[in-house]
Amino acid sequence: MVCTDVLGRIEREVIKECSPTLAGLKTGNLFNYRYDNISDFRRELASVNRKLNAKGVYVTFLKRNEKSALLYVFRPDRLEKDLSQPAVQNVLKVFGYTDYKVGASIKHLKQRVGENTCFPHEIGLFLSYPVEDVIQFIRQKGCNYKCCGVWKVYCDEAFSQKMFARYRKCTEVYLRVFDRGRSISALTV
Repeated sequence: MVCTDVLGRIEREVIKECSPTLAGLKTGNLFNYRYDNISDFRRELASVNRKLNAKGVYVTFLKRNEKSALLYVFRPDRLEKDLSQPAVQNVLKVFGYTDYKVGASIKHLKQRVGENTCFPHEIGLFLSYPVEDVIQFIRQKGCNYKCCGVWKVYCDEAFSQKMFARYRKCTEVYLRVFDRGRSISALTV
């Protein structure tokens, strides 16, 4: 049996790293989660999914080893909308995506994360980064950006700065409220 403190730890990490997704401000967030053993991790993942799936949020791993996992917390309905955009599909096509359904796209992303030594740059499209910023990041090789926050900004700096501030505020509020006893389910809208 996984103790409540361990389950609380994964929930706090999800709150800390993914509040904008829980609040419905973003399609997804990504973070590295360390754990003591794989069987406890599986139980933690199942537990957090039981709480979040009813609210339309899912947690999966893109890559894992014996002590850590790269977790993707996402809203499938929003991801489906994002993946249906022609500009997004054009970028994904370059990286071998052929099926733009949520499950197939995440499966291909997992494959790309697993086989590449560097991070697949299209991942920003799974995280609500503006498609033009993702395209420019790839073209500019991560250089020549206007500003940097949650992502490197190449296009609409004012919009991006507003979004960064909203994400920061959301995370601050969610952490404070969670630490005062509000459940992860109650914080997920």
